[in-house]
Amino acid sequence: MYRKAIQNDLQFVFDLYMHPQINPYLLYENMNLEEFKPIFEKLLVSEIKYIFTDENGIPVGMFKLFPWTYRASHIAYLGGLAIHPAFVGKGFGRKMMQEIIALATQQGYKRIELSVATENLKAIELYKKMGFEIEGIMKKYTYLKQEGRFLDELLMSYIFE
Repeated sequence: MYRKAIQNDLQFVFDLYMHPQINPYLLYENMNLEEFKPIFEKLLVSEIKYIFTDENGIPVGMFKLFPWTYRASHIAYLGGLAIHPAFVGKGFGRKMMQEIIALATQQGYKRIELSVATENLKAIELYKKMGFEIEGIMKKYTYLKQEGRFLDELLMSYIFE
């Protein structure tokens, strides 16, 4: 089940973004909580950050569903997607993706786009299983400042028939 993020989700979202297994594949460099607070506030105001919970309402993951505009208003960009490592391997990734696709359908989108690091094989496999297709590769797309290296990313999409 998903819901829009609220102020009380700050610590959970921060912990996911900064988790060493997750951080290399998401948007932000490692930072402390005080540095992250303005970022989180922007996510709340924009109302694009969602929290995915288990059947008891316990947060297990998160995602952003960002609407494009004008001629691309039929497209939503999916980002900031992660399942907490304590919940990996329990089917939550698949469930969350099913709900994301249902949400995008409900909101009238015809296409979901995402980018994923070419070395993030688990995520790529999940996206493929859920019906996403690789459309291309973006060379040196993400720069990991603290590691001093670039990551190539795949552009993937889900097209609603």
